[in-house]
Amino acid sequence: MCRVVLFLSILLGFSFTLIASSNAAPRVVAKIDISQQRMSVIINGRKRYSWPVSTARRGYRTPVGAWRPTVLRRMHYSKKYYNSPMPHSVFFLGGYAIHGTGAIKRLGRPASHGCIRLHPRNARRLFGLIKTHGMGKTRIRIVR
Repeated sequence: MCRVVLFLSILLGFSFTLIASSNAAPRVVAKIDISQQRMSVIINGRKRYSWPVSTARRGYRTPVGAWRPTVLRRMHYSKKYYNSPMPHSVFFLGGYAIHGTGAIKRLGRPASHGCIRLHPRNARRLFGLIKTHGMGKTRIRIVR
């Protein structure tokens, strides 16, 4: 009887550990500040990168809130905007994504139709971090 209780205690403790680890804090957070036109990338609680971005220009909007990535595409072409290339796309809400851009001179000010544009090198780095740590352990937070 004592062995059964011990076994059940160990099993219960292991189950709680699994539940706690699945609800643990995200490992990768991409925080986009629209007012600053910057993205901070936080890995395991430490800010590792700060990059200029372009969010929605006048007449368009970039949504504010928090999401998990839903789809990763190494190369995506926009069906809505003239087949525009969107390298290293991280989709998080319908057609909204974080992706690389060729318009690097516009980074740091609003210029997009709503997506978050990054320098292609930074988009590739973020894409790789999300693939490594997992979409379930990544959060995208957009604030004003």
